[in-house]
Amino acid sequence: MGFRIFSATAEQIAVHAAGEHPGEACGLLLGTDGRVDRAVAARNVAADPLQAFEIDPALLLRCHREARGGGPAIVGCYHSHPSGRPTPSAADAARVAEWGWLWLIATGAGLHGFMTVPDGPIAGRFAAVDLIILPPDADE
Repeated sequence: MGFRIFSATAEQIAVHAAGEHPGEACGLLLGTDGRVDRAVAARNVAADPLQAFEIDPALLLRCHREARGGGPAIVGCYHSHPSGRPTPSAADAARVAEWGWLWLIATGAGLHGFMTVPDGPIAGRFAAVDLIILPPDADE
């Protein structure tokens, strides 16, 4: 399975991750049917943002309300791994609250995609997914 993401959105996530270094950046992914249309940067409210991420609950609630009102759906989240590890950690697995969400991990080497699945092969909660980067002029 693959997820499509616009190149500008992928770049926005990379810039956010670089700007939060050495802390972890995080945010929500909005879109539809296997496609990320937009990333919404969040404040990392984790007790130790150098080691973990927690998306600001006020942003999460706002995006859920907007989706119920006809706005774009939340299809997942993203965060950075300042250490450069491109795979979900045990701490990431413990934070999974929604099955079927796309989780993007930003590292210096790019974006890495994972789907949350029960009994997944990665940390028991994730399966790797291909990311298809769409050019800016993609008519989707």
